[in-house]
Amino acid sequence: MTNNTVDDALPSSNSERHRAAKKTGGWKLFLRDLLIIFVAAIVISFLIKTYLVRSFYIPSSSMENTLQIDDRILVNQLEPALFPVEHGDVVVFTDPGGWLPAVSSEPENWFVGAVDGVLAFVGLSAPDSSNHLIKRVIGLPGDTVECCNEFGQIIVNGIPLEEPYILLPDAVTKATQVDFSVTVPDDSIWVMGDNRYNSADSAFHKDDPTGGFVKIDSVVGRAFLISWPTERWTMLDNYSTTFQRVTQNAE
Repeated sequence: MTNNTVDDALPSSNSERHRAAKKTGGWKLFLRDLLIIFVAAIVISFLIKTYLVRSFYIPSSSMENTLQIDDRILVNQLEPALFPVEHGDVVVFTDPGGWLPAVSSEPENWFVGAVDGVLAFVGLSAPDSSNHLIKRVIGLPGDTVECCNEFGQIIVNGIPLEEPYILLPDAVTKATQVDFSVTVPDDSIWVMGDNRYNSADSAFHKDDPTGGFVKIDSVVGRAFLISWPTERWTMLDNYSTTFQRVTQNAE
């Protein structure tokens, strides 16, 4: 009886240890897999943000009513890296030189800064949005862009533009308040804000050292989607029909 009792107890004890070890090993495997998934997600997000898509917020009213202050947008970075910029595209670009005021370097709460840095790393935040500009492409390399004809329209390569996207003051029909006639250099574009009388765009900066032109190399990408707030979720149009005759004329 004694031997039977001892013999019966040993398998039971071993079984319990095995179950405990298996349970512990299961949790370790789960935590390992969770860590791998988390790291993979961070790496993938970083690669997407670096090479494919970035998020920016809109800090000003220069693109109203297309874009509102504090809208969040997604920007396709394959344009112009792999695909050419087109007429009507809404593009994000770095300061061509003196277009933006100096950015204040006020001290920031370290925790907020750290969180924002992590979110920026994976592309969910854009702390450098205020160091970029966003406008609509009106002139491509080689284009002649003028303001304005007798109807107040912008003219590109002799073609007047019907621009349904622009915002003008009440009782104003002229597409922009600044008269100009320029030919866009081979490495540059001519850009204008949709809120024409409240946008420091190419026309506004035409007498600057930049001549109002934006180097294509300065373009970060094309804005294609308003991602936030959700009630404003929409794809951004480049109004190809507005520029159809211009494109055909250029060809």
